[in-house]
This record gives sequence, C-alpha cells and structure tokens, in this order.
Amino acid sequence: MSDETPDSEIPEAGSGKDDARHAEKMAKKKAARDKIMATKTDGKGLIIIHTGKGKGKSSSAFGMIFRHIAHGKPSAVVQFIKGAMWTGERDLIEKHFSDLCQFHTMGEGFTWETQDRARDVAAAAAAWEKAKELIRDERNSMVLLDEINIALRYDYLDINEVVAFLKSEKPHMTHVVLTGRNAKEELIEIADLVTEMELVKHPFRSGIKGQPGVEF
Repeated sequence: MSDETPDSEIPEAGSGKDDARHAEKMAKKKAARDKIMATKTDGKGLIIIHTGKGKGKSSSAFGMIFRHIAHGKPSAVVQFIKGAMWTGERDLIEKHFSDLCQFHTMGEGFTWETQDRARDVAAAAAAWEKAKELIRDERNSMVLLDEINIALRYDYLDINEVVAFLKSEKPHMTHVVLTGRNAKEELIEIADLVTEMELVKHPFRSGIKGQPGVEF
C-alpha cells in the first residue's frame, strides 16, 4: 500500500466479518454466563484465606476492607503479628474511617524480632479473644484476621479451636478473612475461598528493602 492511498480505501482493523463473528461469540458467552448466574441466588458470609509465599496477601485483604468501607458496611481488623510496625492502612483507617472499621493491633512484631515465645503466645491469645468478640458481633459484615496463619503455623493458637469456632459461632452473613503464608489444611478445608499467592520475583532478593506504599 503506497503513501498515496486515500484514507477511504484503507480497510479498518477488525471490520466486517471479524466484527460479526466477535459479536456472535460474545452473545453466546453472555447467554451462557447469564444462565449460570441465574442459578446463583444464595448469599452467605464467606471464610476467605489468602496464603502462599507471594506478596499481596494482606494487601488484597485490605482491599476487601476498603470495599466494605465504600459500601458503608461496618468491619474490623485484628493484626496478629505486625503490631510493632506502622502501616499505611492502619493510619488511613484510624484517621478517616474509624466509625466504620475497628482496628486492633495485637501483635508485637515479627517472631524473629520478639524472640520470646511466651510473649508471642500471650499476644496471639489476646488477639484471638478480640477476634472472637468482633466476629460474634453481627454488626460487623467482615472481620480481617491479618497474619493469623503465622500464629497458627507456630502453634501460638490451637488450630482445632479456631476451626471449631468458625464452624459453630461465625454468624451466617459475616465474612472472615485470614491471611498469612502456610495456611493450615484444616482451615483450607472449611474455607469458601482460598487464594495462594505465588512468588515469581521479589525486589528484596535484589537488595531492595521494603518501601512505604508498597510493603506497608
């Protein structure tokens, strides 16, 4: 095609038969999707787990908390591990959304920082008691248990007690989100939604430290 070809003679990308086939394909996909969605009529509070070695477990969970805030739905957060560390999410929620989201920082920092198992067990037990209180309160539409999987991994909490509570005492319409790598199989078994974050690359391995707005 020469530079002198009139614009009116240049065929448009995706025109004609391609557009018709695409429209037909999408119409069939929509009809199938609508048929599936018509069968999904029930609603319930979900047990949601974000686990895996990849980054984004807490970030994704806080995204759900902010969705609840945006919808005007009361929610709550209990942090099991990151207590000694300032986070942007905590600052934002406490400054601007404390009327919609209770925020309880119960941990004392990462386990390698405290180096005191008795203190870690006591902190985890106190955090779990607060978590149960918040979950039992049906005014809370969602409760985030941030890094509880770490406390369970190190046996700071009894996994059987946590599972039994979620199965028997969680209100029907309350969502509970549990984050942290190495989620216990007992939790995965009773969960409604489990997402495993896969690590492909991480800047820490290249000598880059955690940065505000990305890691915290």
